[in-house]
Amino acid sequence: MERSVEALADQKQRSAACFKAFLLKNSTKTNLNLYDHLVRLLTRVMDERPENAVDVIEDLSHEIKRGMLQENQSTLRDAPSTTSSELLAEQQRALFNRGGEGEQEEVLMETPLPNVTELTFFLEQIGVGLGREEMQRILLALKQLVDMQPLQRCRFWGKILGIEGNYVVAEVEYRDGEEEEEEGVEEKDEDKEKEGEAQEEDELDPFPKSSYKPPTPVTKEPRRSGANKFTYFVCREPGLPWVRLPDVTPAQITVARQIRKFFTGCLDAPIVSYPPFPGNEANYLRAQIARISAGTQVSPLGFYQFKEEEGEEEEEGARDSVEENSDFEGIPVHEMAESLSAWVHHIQHILKQGRCVWVNLAEKKENLLEEDAEEEEKEEEPDEPEPEVGPPLLTPLSEDAEVNHTPPWTTRISSNLISQYAIAFVRSNLWPGAYAYVCGKKFENIYIGWGLKFLGEGFTPALPPPPQPEYPSGPEITEALDPSLQEEEALKEAQEEKQAALEDNDALDAEEEEEEEEN
Repeated sequence: MERSVEALADQKQRSAACFKAFLLKNSTKTNLNLYDHLVRLLTRVMDERPENAVDVIEDLSHEIKRGMLQENQSTLRDAPSTTSSELLAEQQRALFNRGGEGEQEEVLMETPLPNVTELTFFLEQIGVGLGREEMQRILLALKQLVDMQPLQRCRFWGKILGIEGNYVVAEVEYRDGEEEEEEGVEEKDEDKEKEGEAQEEDELDPFPKSSYKPPTPVTKEPRRSGANKFTYFVCREPGLPWVRLPDVTPAQITVARQIRKFFTGCLDAPIVSYPPFPGNEANYLRAQIARISAGTQVSPLGFYQFKEEEGEEEEEGARDSVEENSDFEGIPVHEMAESLSAWVHHIQHILKQGRCVWVNLAEKKENLLEEDAEEEEKEEEPDEPEPEVGPPLLTPLSEDAEVNHTPPWTTRISSNLISQYAIAFVRSNLWPGAYAYVCGKKFENIYIGWGLKFLGEGFTPALPPPPQPEYPSGPEITEALDPSLQEEEALKEAQEEKQAALEDNDALDAEEEEEEEEN
């Protein structure tokens, strides 16, 4: 009897253990088990002691499950990190801050700030632009630039697109006497010091001088003239800092014509190309802006006129600059839309030399050393090169050359339905993205594109120069084999015999002379 009772007790313990193990089994959905849930449920009932507990036991069970899900398995997504759009919005918030009373008084005075709102309206008529919202931000960004810099003139030049970022470009002119000094002057001084130290080392341990003379570099044009007539500022987005681009050099323009590179959006990015570009992306951007401006900045015929200066000697120089014509009354819209002769270039053409004004590199410089001057006098003087001549200012667009049977310009009218209120515009086919419109006495130019010129055919990179030819072989430079010991001894014996024969001949000659003297 006692054994049966013990067996029954053992069976109950085993069933209880199995039942507890069943209760401790976790759910595949919520990863919870019934045992812990019942413990929490009964604990809460004992703590709160609600009335009619049997009626609210289900609600309490749901609340406990819901609380466990919120603690351990939250269905809410993690809070996202700050996006680049939010960071840009924070930086652009400063554009919308209203100025104080002092700035409101300055608004009444003359300001170089362009009327971008009017520009946006006309661009919408011809189906070009960046949208009202972005143009408004650009206007506020230009206001910041005008407030920071002593400018006489400011114009929204356009927008150049890039792979990782874009460039908003502003074309400005400084007031007289207030332009900043050119960057890199200190670096030039350091280079001069290094050259002086190198010369001192050469005097102590001179190296053989090379007869090679590198070609004379083409000097860049000074500011406020030629390709450097205007200064350009760029920023990646309205509200970000404006960065001033360096002046462009003829070498940069020459190489930029031979390569095709997309912009990255980083001014410090290197330009990997052949021929090697002398500078980084900031210099390449400046060179492309100069090329686009020289080829696409146009105006209606008669809006500009050449400056009138006294003296016959200054007539040629007067052709390099123009001024607004106060007597300009405008050209009818239909005439502007039908004839390219009604549009003219008002920016100087860039020559093949990379300058707007040709410079003679064959002229002797005054600071040449005396030794170099003497050597040059001995050499034959080269022929005088023919000066490059480009199309003059105010040349009509009808004289522009075609590229692979592609007309360089296309004229249009904004609306044929209401022609009395329409505006005429012209589009460049060689620089896609360049437009110019005219409405009465008002006109404007803008460029929105990738900064690449239309070629009309596949681009072929420039080939490297051919390798130098081998020096002609001959006995003077042919390497001979080293003689063996036997050959050296035989050569030595032959030289001794030859020397002895010469001495014998000299002795015989001397005896014959003595005999002749005695006779």
